This record gives sequence, C-alpha cells and structure tokens, in this order.
Amino acid sequence: MACQQPFFNPRVPFTGRIQGALHEGKTITLTGRVLPGSQRFYVNLQCGSRGNPDIALHFNPRYDGSKDVVICNTMQHSEWGPEERDYSAPMARGANFTLMFLVNRDSYSLIVNGSHFMEYLHRLSFSRVDTINVDGGVEIQSIAFANPAVTSPPPQPGYLVHLHSGQWNQAMSHQIKSGPKTPQWCNATQAFSAAFCAPGSFQTPPPYTPQPSFVVPYNNIMVGGLYPGRNIIVQGVVNHNADKFCVNLRFNSGVALHFNPRFNENIVVRNSLLKGQWGPEERNGGMPFYRGQPFTVTIMCDTKCYRVMVNGVQMFSYNHRHFLLQEIDILEVEGDVSLSSVLV
Repeated sequence: MACQQPFFNPRVPFTGRIQGALHEGKTITLTGRVLPGSQRFYVNLQCGSRGNPDIALHFNPRYDGSKDVVICNTMQHSEWGPEERDYSAPMARGANFTLMFLVNRDSYSLIVNGSHFMEYLHRLSFSRVDTINVDGGVEIQSIAFANPAVTSPPPQPGYLVHLHSGQWNQAMSHQIKSGPKTPQWCNATQAFSAAFCAPGSFQTPPPYTPQPSFVVPYNNIMVGGLYPGRNIIVQGVVNHNADKFCVNLRFNSGVALHFNPRFNENIVVRNSLLKGQWGPEERNGGMPFYRGQPFTVTIMCDTKCYRVMVNGVQMFSYNHRHFLLQEIDILEVEGDVSLSSVLV
C-alpha cells in the first residue's frame, strides 16, 4: 500500500485529501502550535470536501469559556449528534503539540503529545472518510499518514530484508466501556483484549503467545525515511526466557535510536551509534516490559526528539542525535521477542 506524502506547513484553513480513504490501522499525525490568542480550532475527518459534507470526527479544542474543553462530535445529513466533552484539554494556548488519530475497528484512538487522550466510537463508517480539514487558531507544521504494512519492500544492497508469508496481524483494538483514559493498544484476540482493555488496565497481563507472523531478526526499509509526525508501531510478545531485545532505527552508517530493554538488569537502555561509536546511555524511566507478556511499542518522531509509548503510555523521550531524519530509513528488531504486527 503506497504511503501518502505528508503535507508540510499547510496554510490554515486547510483542506486536504486522504489518499485511499481511511482503513483499520491507519494513522494521521498532526504537529503544530496553538496560537497564543486562540479561541478555538478544529480538525475534521470528513466525507468529501464539497458542499456540506458529513463529518465522521470533529475534534474541537475551545479556550473561550470559563474552562478549556475539547469537544468531539459527528455531523450527518447536516445535523450534529450528541457532543462528547473532555475538560482535561491537553493542548495549551501558545504550546506545540502532536495529535495522532489511530483508526480502530470500532473507534478512533486520539493520542496527544504521546499520551492516550480519549476513544471516540465510530458513528459513520470510516471507509467513507477521504478528507481532512483544519481551521481556527492553530498553525500546522505537518500532517503525516501511516498505513499498516501489507508486504515487505524489496531489499536494497547491503541490507537483508526478511520476507514472510500470510496476512499481517493488525493488532490495534479499542476501548468500549472502560472509560476515556484507558490506553487502547490491543491485539484482536480475546486474550490480548482482556489484558489491556479492562478497567484499570496497565497491569501485568496474563501469559499470551501470539501466532508468529515475522522472522526475528526483522529488517524493513522505511520508504522516505523519518520526518516529524511519522510513527512506528511494533507489537509482539517477550519470550519467556528473554534476556534482552532491541528496536533500532538505522541509517546507512549508524543507529539513530537503539531502544534496548534488558531483563537481567531490569532497565531500558537508549543510545545512538554515530561515526562508529556508541554515545552515552540513557537508562532512566523504568521497565514496562515483562517476560512472557505482550507489548506495543509506539515510536513517534517529533521535531526535537522521539517519544516512545509502551502499551499506550508515554514512557520515554529521546532527543535526536542524528538530525538528518530522512536518512533514517531502516527499522530493525532483534533479540528475544516474537513479533505479531509492524506498522510503519
């Protein structure tokens, strides 16, 4: 499936086409800044751009009342439905933000600045959504799109790409009744859903072994390299006797991000390999992985850093040490894990 190129620095109001419409597993990521004097702005995921189109998701932060609020809604046949309001507005006036929409089978996951914000259940079929519209007191740096990978790209000289057969296991799920703040990063199987979608989740889930879909070590070419707003999602299960594993974002002569959970040390190490030498390790932030347990790692490329979420919760930030982001075009996973899904 072709990857749509981002929109960079679009002028607001902005209307752009979503190539191929929406489908399960697709993400749309906006980076930008709320203007200091903003009263409100909105982002619409809508069905067409002419006339008065249906709006599947209206995301609307408002700063003009006694308390900041985010309102979400759907408009169908020119009529708005019931509003969903959240008063824990995560975007402050004058502040930069990253907003990601993840399309699940039954909902949109809304993730702001690397943290899960809310779930919005579908009222219109997401397959009808082919347009994004932004207006109001906001400036946008980029609007980026990512699809679930459906096939391995051809290898390039010097890099081994492991091909595999069968269908990719799209493992994003949704929140149904457990409240708007519960992280929603679930496998489609009953066991995975029970582990992460229950009220009061982010507990140690029960042992689970997914159907293996990928060969480890795993390598993949990220066409176009990285850019602000691009996201990488890796899902799988830690082996029961795991010592360590790593997720690497590489370029032709080094490693921009080495993300390395080590179970014997009970720590996650982050580092970069530049000019043939490893830099200083970053070792703070705790250990959110467990032997024998499923995981979802989301790496969000921001303008100044990588934000790393584990099971829907932002755990780590890592400032860029290699700044030519477009050169970083290799995703590598090695070590004691079984992979079930990779989205780039």
